[in-house]
Amino acid sequence: MFRSFGVFNYRVWFIGAIVSNIGGWMQSTAQDWVVLTELTHNDATAMGATMALQFGPPLVLVGLTGRVADRFDRRRILLVTQTTLMLLALTVAALLLTHVMTLPLMLVFAACFGIANAFDAPARQAFVSDMVSMENASNAVALNSASFNMARLIGPAVGGLAIVALGSGWVFVANAATFLAMIVALLLIRTRELMPRPKNRRAGGLIVGVRYVGSRPDLVVVFAMVFLIGAFGMNFPIFASTMALEFHKQADGYGVLSSVLAIGSLTGALLAARRDRARVRVLMIAAGGFGVASIVSAQMPTYVSYAITLVFVGFSTVTMLTTANGYVQTTTDPALRGRVLALYMAVVMGATPIGAPIAGWVADAFGPRAAITVGGAAGLLSFAIGAGWMMYSGRLHRREDARFLLTLDETRPVRVVEAMQRAFVPPITSATTPIRVEPRTDAGPGTARPDGTGDLGDPGSDGGGSDDRGGSADADLGSPRADATKRDGSGDGA
Repeated sequence: MFRSFGVFNYRVWFIGAIVSNIGGWMQSTAQDWVVLTELTHNDATAMGATMALQFGPPLVLVGLTGRVADRFDRRRILLVTQTTLMLLALTVAALLLTHVMTLPLMLVFAACFGIANAFDAPARQAFVSDMVSMENASNAVALNSASFNMARLIGPAVGGLAIVALGSGWVFVANAATFLAMIVALLLIRTRELMPRPKNRRAGGLIVGVRYVGSRPDLVVVFAMVFLIGAFGMNFPIFASTMALEFHKQADGYGVLSSVLAIGSLTGALLAARRDRARVRVLMIAAGGFGVASIVSAQMPTYVSYAITLVFVGFSTVTMLTTANGYVQTTTDPALRGRVLALYMAVVMGATPIGAPIAGWVADAFGPRAAITVGGAAGLLSFAIGAGWMMYSGRLHRREDARFLLTLDETRPVRVVEAMQRAFVPPITSATTPIRVEPRTDAGPGTARPDGTGDLGDPGSDGGGSDDRGGSADADLGSPRADATKRDGSGDGA
């Protein structure tokens, strides 16, 4: 579960990340509460607008940020973005402490945070692949998610208490101080021990990444599933804060809900760390679980019962995000990883400007329970898309000797995806040569497909790390800087 800790650079990174993530969650809680209660009179629509401005830049700037992450030194990019975010936090703190902050000013700073995070997120995610070897990639992704959610256990609750005891401005000061942990970690990293970057970095910008993703039906489906839940289901700041008000709680009650959500999130991240690779079927099941748990949570009559259901919401959310992030990274061509990750972050974070204002309006017009139910319906639709694709693509078929068991069709001809033909090792078969595998009695994982997927849609032995045709398995996950956020899970990213 913790094998990536054997790498010095990753240990240093992990320590810096967890300290910085705690501050990020504290600031996230404070910002949401300031907009909802100090700058407006419980206006969830204004809160949705703030989230839209904060998470919109990754979508708008996707063509530039991915290219920057692929072309330039990622460690130096992160030093710049982390310093910028620290200075922005100090500026907001000063405006709050001097009582001159207004809603328009907060919207401006939300956009500034979003621009900095737009460059920070793909560089940070791809940087973890520079620290660990290919065989530790999926583990590093899951441990980053664990760091994100361990911080979430502490940050929101501490942030809520600090708002009540000290005021929201001091929470921003505390977050600015925690940025120093990540900056120091970046300075301590041994650059000579970083993994070598691909020498044949491909020319072209966003269009190259779009074409690559478009040539991979499995990635298109993953992106679609994550977009639906990211847009309509992962608006936790709106859901939790408005539900806290419905149960007559203050900022500390809101912070506790966010921390309770992290209990399930941390569990999901640690279980993901035990898996050897990311699988589409796990993503599909987690999306369905998210939909069911969200709809059930919307029906809870008391604060305590609602908090209990959030454990299951958090578990399914992080399982979904960690699996999607790991699958995208471990099956993507290393030379295009930054651009593909930028597209992925644009889908995850860029969905918020679309869904958050809608969720805020629904919460204002029909109540927070209706908004949560809409998010749950998005999860069920995401599950249906994943299940439908797996059935339609022929990844699954009925076994005659097991009434309810679905297995991989191992005899039908398959084609080599165009994207794999551009990878470092040429494919051993032509695009029209049927691939036939000797039937396995267990239909277990490892059944290779030249399109980068293995048994039941996982990266398998081809895309998951046995060779380079499906892309390297270098990977990682985000932090609340990229998704003050994904607030789910975000990371960070979520």
